[in-house]
Amino acid sequence: MTDLTLTIERTINASQEDLFNAWLNPDMLRKFMVPKSGMSVPHAANDPKKGGRFDIIMQAGDDKLPHAGTYKEIDPHKRIVFSWESPYSMDDSIVTLTFDPADTGTLVTLHQVRFADEAARDSHRGGWGSILDALDAELAA
Repeated sequence: MTDLTLTIERTINASQEDLFNAWLNPDMLRKFMVPKSGMSVPHAANDPKKGGRFDIIMQAGDDKLPHAGTYKEIDPHKRIVFSWESPYSMDDSIVTLTFDPADTGTLVTLHQVRFADEAARDSHRGGWGSILDALDAELAA
């Protein structure tokens, strides 16, 4: 099922620059990388350059869920491509974020490839959707 993909779009009332920068700022990542209500991010660190790595620990209760990846492409204010390494993803899963101008802010498109099955893809759909909602709320604050 490695041909399964996921695409989510959100228009967020923020500039391309602010949205792009949020994805590369560890302090911001700690605020919005929460795929479910009640979760937190006690740790986020990164080296935001092509070939650089990021590490994020999501926490639900006492359970710590490590996520990591390598930046494949960083095109300022337009596009970020990174590998996605988590307990719930396949090897070689890639996430592409694009930031395009929209009438009411910026259209953020998140595209992820390679899922073990439809259930894994659907779970990621919910998680990424919550993350984009949290990002929208954080930038509106």
